[in-house]
Amino acid sequence: MDDAGTAPRASSSTGSSALTTPPTTPAPSPTPESEQFTLVATGDVLLHESLWAQARADAEDTGRGVMDFRPMLAGVKPYVRDADVALCHLETPLAPAGGPYSAYPSFSGPPQIAKALASTGYDVCSTASNHTFDQGAAGVDRTLDGLDEAGVEHAGSARSARESKRITMLDVNGVKVAFLSYTYGFNGVAYPGGQTWRANEISQQGILDDATRARGAGAEVVVAAMHWGTEYSQTPSAQQEQLAPRLARSGKLDLIISHHAHVVEPVQKISRTWVVYGLGNLVADHSTPGDPNAEGLLTRFTFTRAGGAKRFTVSQAEYVPLLMTKQTPHRVLDVREALRTKDYGSTTRSRLQEALRRTTRVVESMGGRKKGLTQAAP
Repeated sequence: MDDAGTAPRASSSTGSSALTTPPTTPAPSPTPESEQFTLVATGDVLLHESLWAQARADAEDTGRGVMDFRPMLAGVKPYVRDADVALCHLETPLAPAGGPYSAYPSFSGPPQIAKALASTGYDVCSTASNHTFDQGAAGVDRTLDGLDEAGVEHAGSARSARESKRITMLDVNGVKVAFLSYTYGFNGVAYPGGQTWRANEISQQGILDDATRARGAGAEVVVAAMHWGTEYSQTPSAQQEQLAPRLARSGKLDLIISHHAHVVEPVQKISRTWVVYGLGNLVADHSTPGDPNAEGLLTRFTFTRAGGAKRFTVSQAEYVPLLMTKQTPHRVLDVREALRTKDYGSTTRSRLQEALRRTTRVVESMGGRKKGLTQAAP
């Protein structure tokens, strides 16, 4: 809001001169400039055998090591690279260099994915998921070491009790942004060595306590990444329906994004907080039947704090429909861009149109468009 300025004060003459100095009006105080940044978030990174085979084939073409996941991710790079901060979700642990690698049901993915995520432009990854403990404590350690080596921050799992208490905080255009990460469980796998600090489970009080600690540490924006929902269901689960509104209305979280379902779910604004119930997959190749599990979502939120305001708010909420091609070469496609350029890759125009229709319908099914949600300009 503009400052009112200072009212002019009457002048008075001193001395013998009959002339008086005309009254002057001081220039109004300048309005503090608005602060702003953009945040991009995408879905699960879930590496299946066909995807690391593709990365091997791509490496032969690019000459980048044994595996190169960069070409697979190129379709989202323009959005990710141009964002002020970009969040990925590394659902599965990383294997040692050279393997062995494994997919479902106990994942251990090629470590080359970490550098590919960094090269694409991702700044931070959430790591709490139902697969966090697939390779025990060593898998947790390797995953976080690999992200560190690639220069990607992380939240959700930890190598030590001390690290588990750390709030992941990034400086984004001079704004302190905190990232939190939680999962509904670990597929029945026990905490390695009984170390309950190894990864964060969903707890309303725990999340709100962490958000409070983040604010106390100087966070001006707090983002929570939730690994929850019902696999392959495009509607929110009972847990999501009950807990998301409580978290959103607490006033402690500025954005809630979600993973795990492997399909796109709705985007809803609750009070002042946007909730993304499911981002679908970024990269995955499920054997489970059904086209929706090849579809994903990129969301972009513009946070703004107008001059004099205490809190940042989302001034623009956008999304981009994505499709992971099932045929080789496996690629993540920006659906609308592929339709515009007629570069369908290994898929078809009709498949892209189907993905666009379904994603649009699902994403906007809980009133997001009425609250300002739009598809991002291609």
